Order: sequence, then structure tokens, then C-alpha cells
Amino acid sequence: MKNKELISELSDRLGMKSQEVTDMLDSFCSIVGTHLIENDIVSLPDFGHFEVKKKSDRISVNPSNGKRYLVPPKLVAVFKPATILKAKLKEMADNE
Repeated sequence: MKNKELISELSDRLGMKSQEVTDMLDSFCSIVGTHLIENDIVSLPDFGHFEVKKKSDRISVNPSNGKRYLVPPKLVAVFKPATILKAKLKEMADNE
């Protein structure tokens, strides 16, 4: 699903104008981003939660020349689905 499709479906379901839904999604993304920058966890019941994880430094090898490089540690945003969502996805996979 692309952004325009999401906005269209949300505006139909909520009975709102597309611009209102766009503004709402922009605000949502801004709030989630702000809290992730502050190292908070953003939980959405029955959907999952977003959090920041630290990836430790590691050694990487360039396949073209075989040289080894040290990749420095970094922070990444991750999403962990809720148990209910995982169960629904598993059920869908089992039915196929």
C-alpha cells in the first residue's frame, strides 16, 4: 500500500477530507519521530511498538577487494509487532 492509497482509505473510513488525513499522518509521524529521538518507546495497542536499538560495531568485508572495515556503532529505529498481529499474520500464512 502506498501513501496515497493509505490516505484515500483512511479518508473514506473516517469521513474526512484527504488534506485532513494527510495532516493527521504528518503529525503522527512527527510525534513518533520526536519520541524516538528522545529514546522513548512508542506503543500502539494490538499493533506493536517502535523503539530505538543500538547496533554494535562490527567488521565488514568488501567482497570486491577483500579488505576489512570497521563499521561504527549506530542507532536504528525498529518495529516489533504485537503478539496479536503476529498471530494474525501466522494464521494468514497457514491458510495459504
